[in-house]
Amino acid sequence: MAIVQTEGLTYVYGEGTPYRKTAVTDVSFAITEPGIVAIIGHTGSGKSTLIEHLNGLMKPTAGTVMIGDKNIWDDPKQIRQVRFRVGLVFQYPEYQLFDETVRSDIGFGPRNIGLEADEIERQVLWAADTVGIKHDLLDKSPFDLSGGEKRRVAIAGVLAMRPEVLILDEPTAGLDPKGRDRLLRCITDYQRQNNTVVIMVSHSMEDVARVADRVIVMNDGHIELDGGTREVFGRSEQLRRCGLGVPEVSRIADQLRALGVDVPSGLLTVDEMVKALLPMMKGGDCNA
Repeated sequence: MAIVQTEGLTYVYGEGTPYRKTAVTDVSFAITEPGIVAIIGHTGSGKSTLIEHLNGLMKPTAGTVMIGDKNIWDDPKQIRQVRFRVGLVFQYPEYQLFDETVRSDIGFGPRNIGLEADEIERQVLWAADTVGIKHDLLDKSPFDLSGGEKRRVAIAGVLAMRPEVLILDEPTAGLDPKGRDRLLRCITDYQRQNNTVVIMVSHSMEDVARVADRVIVMNDGHIELDGGTREVFGRSEQLRRCGLGVPEVSRIADQLRALGVDVPSGLLTVDEMVKALLPMMKGGDCNA
């Protein structure tokens, strides 16, 4: 049984008006095992529309969204419960912080679920630890934190509800390299430790290459490619036709091979490139 599944998902904005536009068309995919799934695509490809259907923020014009064996729209009165099960963190979530303290902001979701005070506190501490928020920051105003800390507090607020599926929309957008690295580590650590599904929308091919197990490529409202990360990034020409690139390391590896350097195909990260080149450099075989 799939953890998350869409079947024939279609959404039309402005139905019945002169401004009618189909945002996603007949999108079908299934996530059947834990892992990090990246959704990529050019601006306007349908990424954000797709993920907002997965926790019921939007209702399909046609098709279904399944969480487990249930169509989330079978009982519209229960859609709020779906949003507790599928946590969605928007792009720049720090702009959604609002409470007086970090502790209260992280605890907002658990309070809405109806947890008791002691359980709320346990969830707040667990979520803070998961994203690397020190406990001495919990009683500070979230607006006094750095940009990276605010981002992690916002993510902790969703994690505190213990969602079965976590969706992150451009989680590293606007962060400096140190903040980006720390947040990506938090995401991968959380996924591995909890054996859950994380869906990540990103424009950064480098971020996707570092953390994703699977990549879904959206193009003009439909799925263009869907497969393992190395498999998808190995289709560089098709990605370029979709208005996308490949990770910088992959591009450099292609150029080295064109110069006659025997670099393996499928390299995605700097660590992989270093591992491939070091033996050549030591053996004096790295000249084109």
